[in-house]
Amino acid sequence: MIKVGIVGGTGYTGVELLRLLVLHPEVSLQVITSRADAGTPVNQMFPSLRGLVDLLFVHPDEAHLERCDLVFFATPNGIAMQQARALLDAGVRVIDLAADFRIQDISVWEKWYGMVHACPDLVAKAVYGLPEINREKIKTARLIANPGCYPTAVQLGFIPLLAAGVIDAGSLIADAKSGASGAGRKAEIATLFAEAGDNFKAYGVAGHRHLPEIKQGLAGVLRADVGLTFVPHLLPLIRGIHATLYARLTRDVDLQSLFEQHYSGEAFVDVMPAGSHPETRSVRGSNQCRIAVHRPQGGDTVVVLSVIDNLVKGAAGQAVQNMNIMFGLAENTALNIVPLLP
Repeated sequence: MIKVGIVGGTGYTGVELLRLLVLHPEVSLQVITSRADAGTPVNQMFPSLRGLVDLLFVHPDEAHLERCDLVFFATPNGIAMQQARALLDAGVRVIDLAADFRIQDISVWEKWYGMVHACPDLVAKAVYGLPEINREKIKTARLIANPGCYPTAVQLGFIPLLAAGVIDAGSLIADAKSGASGAGRKAEIATLFAEAGDNFKAYGVAGHRHLPEIKQGLAGVLRADVGLTFVPHLLPLIRGIHATLYARLTRDVDLQSLFEQHYSGEAFVDVMPAGSHPETRSVRGSNQCRIAVHRPQGGDTVVVLSVIDNLVKGAAGQAVQNMNIMFGLAENTALNIVPLLP
């Protein structure tokens, strides 16, 4: 059994991790930390876990995380980088669901996240946990930088086109929308029901923290810089990301076959039939990314539609997928979940 600890188990990604891990036949949950809620039964805060999780939240100073085989950090940015080194030195593997280890250029990370990085040397050792491009590296990784939600949806949509060299990589556009849970489980005016409900708006147009992560990932596929305009929006939904991606074709290609062949054998990327329009509810609660590719009016613009559940394939589900790969388990263990409908 894999002895697992979770740091920061009171947020949406934390409870989503718990929902998935209690289904995992090879996982033994050892400890779940919280500074503010230490001593509180986990299933009291989250009644959905009654009968499944009997642990109490533990203060991080009393958690003995070094006894675990793997620790997930479901914490705000800046926490994992303070604790990862000690865990790695103790032989514990680490998966960080925040952004502390995602961006290789430390100066870029510090600019976008507004803090000094505590362990820049570990960033170079971290493996970016997008299995569809880094599966072999993930197998032997000790430290995983779990991708962000927007970056997962956007990269999976653009990667086949860039890998095939059939688009102008200097003028990519990602028009992406997320449900309110992407902002986390905290009190903010913008995500109050009366503010976010029955409403739709863009934000972060001048620059969003996920932009450098997306550009880094796409540049890694192309082996050259990309030009990307990324505009996120807030949807009046709880879960879901819908990314509409635009690029200019540089040569004629059978787009449907290109995507089907690229993702052939991938358990969690579903290339839908030609002419499809994937919906966020078609992936709700699952680790699936559903993709459809279009060429409007047969012109030189390709439009890719990519949908994921931001809390699953965009966070906790992808983290469990990475864990499975790291420990040599079937990749879909505990992740064969049918999406919720309606």
